[in-house]
Amino acid sequence: MGLTAQQIKDGMDAVASEDAKVAAELERIGYPEPRLRDRGYKTLLRTIVGQQVSVAAAASMWNKLEAELGEDFTPGCLLKRDFDTLRACGLSRQKQGYARSLCELIDAGDLDFEALPADDEEAIEELTRIKGIGRWSAEIYLLFAEGRADMWPAGDLAVQEGVKRLLELEERPKEKELREIGERWRPHRGPIAIFTWHFYANPAL
Repeated sequence: MGLTAQQIKDGMDAVASEDAKVAAELERIGYPEPRLRDRGYKTLLRTIVGQQVSVAAAASMWNKLEAELGEDFTPGCLLKRDFDTLRACGLSRQKQGYARSLCELIDAGDLDFEALPADDEEAIEELTRIKGIGRWSAEIYLLFAEGRADMWPAGDLAVQEGVKRLLELEERPKEKELREIGERWRPHRGPIAIFTWHFYANPAL
């Protein structure tokens, strides 16, 4: 599971004690809610299913997939289904390729979600072996499902926009610049990332 409310609070308090802008906004809008996802391949499979479609469409596709495979389906269950069966669940040819890549790695014992490398960069490298899973998806998984406290999804547009507003920058920072900006918040970049989503979505802004 991801970072708990207490871990987020502790991380934010540590950053706020060193960063006046963060402290001011934290006092104004409060702590963000935890974002928790289950550890394991199903969370990444849901990420693949949800790529480039609305939340409602992704939920519909997932429900159809679970109805076809069974609620407690294994990677092998998906691998046994043919193209047309998965297509009827809403999975395009591309998404089927990504889903099969994920399930084949697990089925072959080449990817173990219970034993990802402790080093964040090595864990990202392990996850991005899956077709269709880029750095952003890997970072989001490690933050929400494993609760890695220093994860910094700098390619996320909402994080970029949130940091722009938080630091009162003239332009939204690109990924490379945001990685440099984030260095000041180590080793608590995970709580800050969650805070930027909270800050970005806050109606008081």
